[in-house]
Amino acid sequence: MKNDKAVKESRSAREGADVGERLSRKAYEKELARLHVELVKLQEWTVHTGAKICIVFEGRDGAGKGGVIKAITERVSPRIFRVVALPAPTEREKTQMYVQRYLPHLPAAGEITLFDRSWYNRAGVERVMGFCTDEQVTTFLKGLPLVERAIIDSGIVLLKYWLEVGQEEQTRRLEERIHDERKIWKLSPMDLRSYSRWYDYSRARDDMFDATDTDHAPWYVVRSDDKRRARLNLIGHLLASIPYEPVQREKVKLPKRQKPEGYRESERPLRYVPERF
Repeated sequence: MKNDKAVKESRSAREGADVGERLSRKAYEKELARLHVELVKLQEWTVHTGAKICIVFEGRDGAGKGGVIKAITERVSPRIFRVVALPAPTEREKTQMYVQRYLPHLPAAGEITLFDRSWYNRAGVERVMGFCTDEQVTTFLKGLPLVERAIIDSGIVLLKYWLEVGQEEQTRRLEERIHDERKIWKLSPMDLRSYSRWYDYSRARDDMFDATDTDHAPWYVVRSDDKRRARLNLIGHLLASIPYEPVQREKVKLPKRQKPEGYRESERPLRYVPERF
């Protein structure tokens, strides 16, 4: 079952816009606000029904994964929408079955887990940068569809998104990180080493799609040269892919505030933050 209403509303929001032009901030913020309301409804439905949702975000460096995840999570509860971004594996984890360290982070009932990169590191950065052998990659890609089948059979809704950015736009974004001190932390030594290997990543991506783009766990590709359009398109697709329904809420009314009953403000001097603005 698909949430057709979300699809139609997202499509109607784009009517009259030239897809060759970047989406204006005003149009973006208006549509994002609507989608945020739907994400809250999804959150309430997930908790109410005990649904388990897992969303995987992959893509090239600078493709906008972090921005999409931020757009999804900025108006919902971090206790329900849990973002998982694992560091490099420890020496012990390197000896485990590859997907083992990711499994404890899969959602329980009433949770939505967003993987900011995932077990697909083996098919991408680890392969391209030589952190694993070709045999390990082959074994991983052969077995992963079975693992994802087991994940889905356990009752988890699994969605996999690949954000695709063009060469020129990737260069612009990475150069922006170099020159903007607010973004320099986003540029790791690994990003710099990976930048020159565009076609190695393309080959790795293609092999990954060939092996793991299955009927039960398909890949969805999002064009992300226009970050605003990419975020709206992805969130709209996410909402349309899950058959959530609004959960009836009780009407909220603020209770009366208690009377002071003799309370007086303390005369103890307080350290206020200086008002600079």
